[in-house]
Amino acid sequence: MPRIARIFVENACNHITSRGVQKDPVFRSESDFVNYLNIIHKQKIKFGCCIYSYCLMPNHIHLVLESPFGIKAMSSFMHSLNQSYAMRFNSKYNRVGHLWQNRYKNFIVLKDDYLIRLISYVELNPVRAGIAANPEDYPWSSYRARVFGDKNIILDNINFNLITDICSPGQV
Repeated sequence: MPRIARIFVENACNHITSRGVQKDPVFRSESDFVNYLNIIHKQKIKFGCCIYSYCLMPNHIHLVLESPFGIKAMSSFMHSLNQSYAMRFNSKYNRVGHLWQNRYKNFIVLKDDYLIRLISYVELNPVRAGIAANPEDYPWSSYRARVFGDKNIILDNINFNLITDICSPGQV
């Protein structure tokens, strides 16, 4: 049975999630998180994707991204990102087989007030999971860079004025 084609909406963002096989951890050490972030940085430059929010959890990832060059660039970005990381992870831990469960999931998000709520949802994931007491305590999300201005080579700025202009007053 053929796979269902992914839908792409121009000028929209995408909430991407990918989970480890059988919900197994895909990050076992601090260097694994750093490695994944480095690969994101390289691939976002290569494929022209903009990252507005992210959170790397021990067994899954969340990315909020935009691909100005279309679905092919976004799909190539995710394929290259997850494949590169899986190869390094498998080599490091002397394992074989799939690291990621199924294809990544992609949810289209319009640039409206929901995008702000989604970014909050993504960055509060470690607090909801009981991994961190506060979002600023978790080093593997975009929260500190976005809220406190910490240096971050992955995160792109989103024009929140555009979102404010789209939403009616009092919604944001």
